[in-house]
Amino acid sequence: MSTTFSPGAQTSSDVRTQPRLDDGDHERFSHYVPKDKLTEAMIEGTPVVALCGKVWVPSRDPQRFPVCPECKEIWESLKSGDSGDDD
Repeated sequence: MSTTFSPGAQTSSDVRTQPRLDDGDHERFSHYVPKDKLTEAMIEGTPVVALCGKVWVPSRDPQRFPVCPECKEIWESLKSGDSGDDD
């Protein structure tokens, strides 16, 4: 059995992709945010900005997730820059 199409007719495919989690997926990490800002955001439901730049309204227990590698790297660089010498 052969299929004959009208002139100009096309066959289209319904291609659906699955969500992909990769290294850029900030949703699966716990992020570094100033503690006072985090407390305020949790109470008022306002967004916060993490060290890595992610903006979100915190609503989950951060201890259930691994620390964002980008936030951790930034935090470590900030700590190593503070030598404590005030000469």
